[in-house]
Amino acid sequence: MIELKHVTKAFQGTPALAQVTAEIQDNMIFGLVGSNGAGKSTLLRLISGILKPEEGEIMLDGKQIFENPQAKSQLCFLSDSVTYFPNATPESMGQYYRLAYPGFDAEYYHSLLQKFHIPEKKKLQTFSKGQKKQVSLLLGFCTGTRYLFCDETFDGLDPVVRQAVKSLFAAELLKREFTPVIASHNLRELEDICDSIGLLHEGKLLFARDLDSMKCSLCKMQCVIPDHAKEERLLSELSVLQYEKSGSLLTVTARGSREDVLRLTKEKDPIFAEVLPLSLEEIFISETEVAGYDIKNLIQ
Repeated sequence: MIELKHVTKAFQGTPALAQVTAEIQDNMIFGLVGSNGAGKSTLLRLISGILKPEEGEIMLDGKQIFENPQAKSQLCFLSDSVTYFPNATPESMGQYYRLAYPGFDAEYYHSLLQKFHIPEKKKLQTFSKGQKKQVSLLLGFCTGTRYLFCDETFDGLDPVVRQAVKSLFAAELLKREFTPVIASHNLRELEDICDSIGLLHEGKLLFARDLDSMKCSLCKMQCVIPDHAKEERLLSELSVLQYEKSGSLLTVTARGSREDVLRLTKEKDPIFAEVLPLSLEEIFISETEVAGYDIKNLIQ
């Protein structure tokens, strides 16, 4: 497990992160979201041991990460800006990674290059941005490290490759000890893959929560209640975050369990009532409103 305790970082007097405290549990996908400039890349570099915090502690299994080779051997960091050696090819980068990471799986790397139709001997400088990103991700998957930190993982990937990469994350979780941390400015990129989410804004971690627990405390429902008075009573009884009405169809997002919301609704004799899946954005709206923020101004 990775623990961050009151982590603060500044560059030339300009604050980048302030008093960040969080836990990243093992064998789960942790998503780190925030607008551009929120501090996501800085936080990833701190937990990778590349940067040292001015204040606070960053621990891996109870041990400091910075200047700790044993801890760093369990980490792989993939920057958002992909760079390679001059004249490097996917094949030569694989050879380099074998030197840097003793657990690098060269056979698996070769099979993934074939699966993604990436020529091994072609110079990376001739590749598109998306292809370079793919090679970087495949190298990261094959390092065999317990932790993989990915900055803007899906940037530049087409929808088909994006889905294939998400499948790789899931496959790695099933077969070994593996904890990815994925940073993105786009909630929708992380919606169907993450187990836990942290929201950064202006260097502050507004919250870091397990998605299942957040979903259990919220409910989105559609219903048709013919009696207008009963409909109004339902809205007054629920802890409504937002609602809209289209004709006779009422759609409500409210705090509370699915069972409680349905019970209150059925007491109003609806013609129709069903619970709908919540989007990650809807979940975040509830959490950021409590903190006094409007998510639409934080995440693009």
